[in-house]
Amino acid sequence: MRRFLPLLIVAVGLAALAVNFLTLPRPFSDDVCSPPTSTGGCIDTRLGLDLQGGLRGEYQALPAPNHPVTSDDMATIRTIIENRINQYGVAEPVVQTQGSDRVVVEIPGVTDVEAVRQLIGSTGLLQFVPIPKNYATAVGQGTHLGTDLPACPDDLSSITTPCVLFNGDQLASAAAGVDSTTGQRVVNFTLKGPGSTLFDKYASVAYVGPNSASNQQFAIVLDGNVVSAPSVNAQRFGGQGQIGGSFSTADVTSLVTVLKYGSLPLQISEVSFSQISATLGLNFLQQSILAGIIGIALVFIFMLVHYRLPGVVACVALIFYTLVSFAIFRLIPVTLTLAGVAAFVLSVGMAVDANILIFERTKEELRSGKTLVSAVEAGFNRAWNSIFDSNMSSIITATILFYFGSATIRGFALVLIIGVLLSMFSAITLSRMMLRWIVRQSWARKARLFGVSEDEFIIAAPTTGNRRQVRASV
Repeated sequence: MRRFLPLLIVAVGLAALAVNFLTLPRPFSDDVCSPPTSTGGCIDTRLGLDLQGGLRGEYQALPAPNHPVTSDDMATIRTIIENRINQYGVAEPVVQTQGSDRVVVEIPGVTDVEAVRQLIGSTGLLQFVPIPKNYATAVGQGTHLGTDLPACPDDLSSITTPCVLFNGDQLASAAAGVDSTTGQRVVNFTLKGPGSTLFDKYASVAYVGPNSASNQQFAIVLDGNVVSAPSVNAQRFGGQGQIGGSFSTADVTSLVTVLKYGSLPLQISEVSFSQISATLGLNFLQQSILAGIIGIALVFIFMLVHYRLPGVVACVALIFYTLVSFAIFRLIPVTLTLAGVAAFVLSVGMAVDANILIFERTKEELRSGKTLVSAVEAGFNRAWNSIFDSNMSSIITATILFYFGSATIRGFALVLIIGVLLSMFSAITLSRMMLRWIVRQSWARKARLFGVSEDEFIIAAPTTGNRRQVRASV
């Protein structure tokens, strides 16, 4: 494994350079990467509202008969809208309640405005609607059936017009999947008890046979508009259903989002929807980056002056760490807010701390009488426990922030977790590999290159009857 480690590190570094500086398509995306007109399918850097701006929508919850707007309803609406936007792929939205019946949504860097607007605005009733075989109008995605559909009769074989079999509250779960036979994308869903019973009752009269093209449709309707209208292809489902078709990744994500987050406790109406400018601005981002570069440059100077040759190794490891971190941020992608930039700079400092612990321990081992090779190995081995404990403490704290914090705090925590994990790798693996090679070179066997004096590079070795000074060997 040690033999292939340098090749692996070089490969990772080259891949990071390509991701950072070349225009590449985003993995597992059906969107076309065709700059400069569209970057939806390209690997790019996502910036938050504070640095880039985005969209702002305000919605009002409408009371229903005998159902006034309550604080619990508003909390549910806020959570569902935030989940919808996250499911759609827009990172770090700001969704908050305002007053007693308003929800404000702020979304950074959106390119498909109408799609997100429709996603948020389609917040009404989710219904499952049987479509009669002889229904005059062809039913497909986007067909408008209306919001006042009647309930289905007890005799499901007598259905002549679209009717509501059950509502979205009978849906237990929904998730994207892949058909094991065809390999196509599908959406799997599970129904609750009453919904499962009604669905099987309908399927028993709607299903004709495996070779028939006349099986009835079963439409999934949101706010009166058909989201999907699959055909019934079995007589019994037992609460487990699967929706298939020529789906793209975006289609599957949208359908899962509708199924999981389609129903709200109350109707909402759009009050306003507009573009918003960056709260801090691009100039502020440039100033922050410049300040970060100056700070990192000062760290590099300190490492080079104080630790000499090991400092050079640390600087190379930090450059590698920066390139790989930024590549991961672009690949995931992570939405970089000012808090995220701060977390990245903090993780750089932690990476430097790890190198300082290692190099100081190496100096102590040299002064205690070990050879250069042995001192380097001992420095890494004995500093590892301290590095691991401190970094794990940071990761645990960041994980708690990620799961229990707001959107901005989660972005900070995610950047910090990625940074800390990579800093451990760069300090322990990359720095160690480079130092192992360097200390075996004849030109590196000089005390001044390791920041120690010639006297400190000499050890006291006991001999029979007396002591003599000998130079450390490698």
